[in-house]
Amino acid sequence: MNASENSPSGPRLDRRSAIKWMFTAAAATTLLDHGLTAAATTAPAGVGYGTDPDVLKIYKPGDVWPLTFTASQRVTAAALCDVIIPADASGPSASSVGVPDFIDEWVSAPYPSHDADRTIVLAGLAWLDAESRKRFQNDFVNLVARQKNAICDDICFVPKAEPEFLNGAHFFKRFRDLTAGGYYTTPEGMKDIGYIGNVPLDKFEGPPIEVLQKLGLA
Repeated sequence: MNASENSPSGPRLDRRSAIKWMFTAAAATTLLDHGLTAAATTAPAGVGYGTDPDVLKIYKPGDVWPLTFTASQRVTAAALCDVIIPADASGPSASSVGVPDFIDEWVSAPYPSHDADRTIVLAGLAWLDAESRKRFQNDFVNLVARQKNAICDDICFVPKAEPEFLNGAHFFKRFRDLTAGGYYTTPEGMKDIGYIGNVPLDKFEGPPIEVLQKLGLA
């Protein structure tokens, strides 16, 4: 997936690539916990939402369905993506491979679970900036790493979150799942976890004998 333009929050993907990516992640990953395949193919009972996009077409802004993120929301989302998956020796950061575009496309899609995610994500991004201004008198994107981590440490695990951070923790959990679900369906993310995929082999040797023995097949 190639970026069509650059912005302060990372490279921008063309709409076709972002939409294809969204459907691929919905069909292929189990990281997200809302019944994704059904969400990507089923409309609410009695309510129409139009046709699914044709992923062979080139889409321009405003086509298919309108995107959700404002410029401010997008940079906040990109900053949080990079706290969750920063650049390191294993691979690039989440924002540099277009994960904010994936999330924007995801929360903009007119499917039931995506509607719920849009509510969670938009409220969470607003909370994140409000909490950043409360603690550090600046928006989240402008904080230094230590300050960003201090906020995320308070919301990174729902069972241990203090009552005042519980809503933020539920948001962080969902946003982290979306970030990971997007990142690890990119070539860079697959390489990071060692997934080879459809690569031709000189020969196929089959599963290791110890695996077959454990399954009672050898």
